[in-house]
Amino acid sequence: MSAKDISCLPKNYCYRKAEVDLIVRKNNTVVCVEVKARSYDYYGHPSVFITAKKQQLLCIATDQFAQTISEAAEFRFDIVCIYKSNNQWQVDHLKNAFYCMY
Repeated sequence: MSAKDISCLPKNYCYRKAEVDLIVRKNNTVVCVEVKARSYDYYGHPSVFITAKKQQLLCIATDQFAQTISEAAEFRFDIVCIYKSNNQWQVDHLKNAFYCMY
């Protein structure tokens, strides 16, 4: 994501047991971002630690957030992974990382 045309909405939005790390708006799309950081990738890519249960909680919190904004918008779930691999810090931005299924 580039900073152009992006407005930051709540950081660490909480609803019940769920927390969305970052919520931003780009044009007519609200992007809910889960940030995962690991000091190394020995146990796998940070994205694998976002379980189906965590995704479900993020969907519930986002649904609640959607009810608080007055404008219609499309919602997208991204994951930003920050980790060290081969002594180099890596940042991966996974757009449309998952979808909510109700």
